[in-house]
Amino acid sequence: MTEKNVDIGHDGALSARGHSGGGLQRRNADIEHWDIENEEFWNREGKKIATRNLWISIPSLLMGFAVWLMWGMITTQMLNLGFPFRVEQLFTLTAIAGLSGATLRIPASFMIRIAGGRNTIFLTTALLMIPALGTGLALTNPDTPLWVFQLLALLSGIGGGNFACSMSNISNFYPKKQQGYALGMNAGLGNFGVTTMQILIPLVMTVGIFGAIAGDPMELQRASGTLIGRIDAGTDTWIQNAGFIWLVFLIPLAFAGWFGMNNLRTITPHPGTPLAAFGKILGLYGIGFVAAAVGLYLFLPAPVGLGLLNMWIALPLTIALTVGLLRLLPGSIKPNIKTQFAIFKDKHTWAMTVLYIATFGSFIGFSAALPLSITVIFGNMMEVAADGTMTRVANPDAPSALTWAWMGPFVGALIRPVGGWISDKLGGAIVTQIMTAIMVAASVGVGYVMMLAYNSTDPNQFFWMFLLLFIALFAASGIGNGSTFRSIGVIFNVQQKGPVLGWTSAVAAYGAFIAPRVMGEQIKAGTPEMAMYGFAVFYALCLLVNWWFYLRKNADVRNP
Repeated sequence: MTEKNVDIGHDGALSARGHSGGGLQRRNADIEHWDIENEEFWNREGKKIATRNLWISIPSLLMGFAVWLMWGMITTQMLNLGFPFRVEQLFTLTAIAGLSGATLRIPASFMIRIAGGRNTIFLTTALLMIPALGTGLALTNPDTPLWVFQLLALLSGIGGGNFACSMSNISNFYPKKQQGYALGMNAGLGNFGVTTMQILIPLVMTVGIFGAIAGDPMELQRASGTLIGRIDAGTDTWIQNAGFIWLVFLIPLAFAGWFGMNNLRTITPHPGTPLAAFGKILGLYGIGFVAAAVGLYLFLPAPVGLGLLNMWIALPLTIALTVGLLRLLPGSIKPNIKTQFAIFKDKHTWAMTVLYIATFGSFIGFSAALPLSITVIFGNMMEVAADGTMTRVANPDAPSALTWAWMGPFVGALIRPVGGWISDKLGGAIVTQIMTAIMVAASVGVGYVMMLAYNSTDPNQFFWMFLLLFIALFAASGIGNGSTFRSIGVIFNVQQKGPVLGWTSAVAAYGAFIAPRVMGEQIKAGTPEMAMYGFAVFYALCLLVNWWFYLRKNADVRNP
């Protein structure tokens, strides 16, 4: 890329003269001219810049997913190590991170336009170090109070929120004809953060890789396992490494974001100084945290919260509070808010929100809830006493969630692009309909198997059917995720598409809160199958919504 006559403006942005089109002439500077629909500009300099930003964005987003959803694996091992918390309290940690991450997606969708891509991705990636380091420190002491873990789970939501700003940023770097590639790579490979976390955490907990710096190991109270084999009770385990390990990646990624990414002045005309941009980002995330904290305080039982609201009231209240607080913000964000609000007048926004909850919401929710579900359902078994009564006792040969839980999210993320590819040929709605029907059947099957296993004297015999049915659920939700993305792209125009994607991804991410809560409550009640039967009923309703809006003969938009 040619550099000639570089001028530095009063605000630090770079512009250039000397060849047609202008453009970015030095890495790390703001880009004044960005004409990616111009093929000459794209081939000369745009493609190289876009590629560099994409390949820094992907691992940064991957780390976001990993930190956001790490509580599913951490709570499983906390149970094995004998941390003094009840099962439903451990499920709540996963749910808190889920609600926080979903809520933060709403303000995160505005960050790029007011703070710039480079500034946003650098800071949001760096902020992940706080929950990573804090979680590692908290896990060194089994007497750490529950509220500390709850606060760290809330902060882990930063990783969930980062999806919205990451996708918004990358979409600005690629021409229309390559939007599918760019967003598919960013989202698809970013989703592998779930699988990466579920594989890496069990491995690093078996070795004191950080030495004395990370503190002393703890002894397992019950058998566990990893991808490399079973670990017996009494074995030393460095559970704190589940938090510390992410610093190994986050520190260099933050540097890469600062020195390798760019702000596009065509998208963000006035980001201000880096410190001013950081203030905007922290302010937006602050709004999300306040709304999430208020919702959780009203929802969680004492002594942490008031326990006044059930989940189905707390969620819409949290969303409404977030949007309401955003409306009070001054300055350049108001036009973006008005654009966002305009989509709510379109019935298809609500139809696609429901369908996206069924697909992505299921993927992210089951990813969060599956590890602890395996541990609780298959980690115990029924024992018949001499008088004929049955009690639940520990299962000495239980399958380890740390060994098997990664498979479902791996399949779901891997197969996601297939949904878009098939939908391009058959239409998005018909693919969504088929996948949703599969999810109805698989949910009923999983629920039935969970019931048999939970009440069995030998639950291990049901594990393979349980795992295969869950993998089918993940695969169907992954393909359906791709098909719903495709439908949104067809139904809505260029101005509407971005806000609709941001809104639907935020609401669907609440699946990471709903699934752990519902499954945890039903397991506590001794009826784990009811959670899956409830999900099956919801999927059946989604079949009706999809048919009514997109498959029936007189549908407004048929099979988009």
